[in-house]
Amino acid sequence: MASALFLGLTIDSHAQFGKLTNAQNITADVDLGNKVWHDNNCINCHTLFGEGAYYAPDLTKITKLRGEAYLKAYLRDPSKFYDEQKHRRLMPRQDLSEADISGVIAFLDWVSNVDNQGWPPRPLLVSGATLPGSTLANPQQAGQSNTGLPPGARPTTPADDPIAVGENVFRSASPACVACHSVSPGVNLAGPSLAGVSARTEALLASPAYTGHAKDVAGYLRESILTPSAHRVPGDMYSANGVSFMPSTYGKGLKPEQVDALVAYLSSLK
Repeated sequence: MASALFLGLTIDSHAQFGKLTNAQNITADVDLGNKVWHDNNCINCHTLFGEGAYYAPDLTKITKLRGEAYLKAYLRDPSKFYDEQKHRRLMPRQDLSEADISGVIAFLDWVSNVDNQGWPPRPLLVSGATLPGSTLANPQQAGQSNTGLPPGARPTTPADDPIAVGENVFRSASPACVACHSVSPGVNLAGPSLAGVSARTEALLASPAYTGHAKDVAGYLRESILTPSAHRVPGDMYSANGVSFMPSTYGKGLKPEQVDALVAYLSSLK
């Protein structure tokens, strides 16, 4: 009986592999990226689906958390993003060709779309994930709690205080803002710390360094969410070639009322 059950489950699993892995999306670029991944022994430090070494973060969902512009700049020269003395580790520069870099990103994007059914449950996350599970994709988040929200994102209703609703959006948007930004002073992650962003914005708007079109704090925060390249925070780890690494997809992914609430929350960070 047990053998028959095992055989049945095995056959069923194999029948679903194509659908779960999006096998139809394995392109020549994906194959190239897979080869580059193995040729450079990336698995000696990183994990995919929790398999590999645990010295560096799991990259199973990395393309859901970092955009193509960021990943390309990072793979070209990781030293612009992390300092070995400060962070005590540094990804080695691989001197990859542009074709290899594009292939690696295509491979990781294919990986990120595999239905891994929430495994591993607690991966070693990329820097910026201050709450376990806060950077999981939405289907994974739904499997983590009865609310369908990642840890730290308390349930809210439209009747709640806009700041509370905005904090919920900050933690539950896709990708989650908390995946790149800290609200602790001096803690700069993939994006700059947002502690005191309201006061800093007032000073920025009054200076000639500002390149956007906003007239007040709320306008600047809205601009940063919807058109992040309008004004770029200085630093190689925040932008390249005139393009901010901040995702430009929130205008489509968030409802207008969610953007309003997010602006209210960020405005409260004095």
